[in-house]
Amino acid sequence: MKLLVIVFSLISFTVVAQSSAENWKTLGTLEYEKSKDEYGEIFVPKFGDQIRKIEGKEIELSGYIIPFEGMFEPDHLIVSSVPVASCFFCGGAGPESVAEIYLNEPVKYTAKKVTFKGTLTLNDSDVDQLMYILKDARIETD
Repeated sequence: MKLLVIVFSLISFTVVAQSSAENWKTLGTLEYEKSKDEYGEIFVPKFGDQIRKIEGKEIELSGYIIPFEGMFEPDHLIVSSVPVASCFFCGGAGPESVAEIYLNEPVKYTAKKVTFKGTLTLNDSDVDQLMYILKDARIETD
């Protein structure tokens, strides 16, 4: 029984300890299902097993803060896995390449790549939020 607890603990730690690049790769496995709502045809995210394994876990995501005029708040922002020119809102990347970040402490905007650590929440129903949300997040410094 003790061996099972140790093995489970190690497996859980391995999932949490994935690098930012591995986390973005996992989040990139997202698939969609077509549906209709009051806005017309929409694509509803279908989170696979790989993504569900890191839901509720503290994960790390590195990326670029999206500088939306009037939308940047020091404690609630959006981060893109790719530079702004290529991001979902400005370039050709998909919605799985961005995450909403809710920070415990405010941060200043920077155009440099930054790393955040927080608890992953998945969203497949609230159209006013992104599909990936990091809650209780903090900025990681070198």
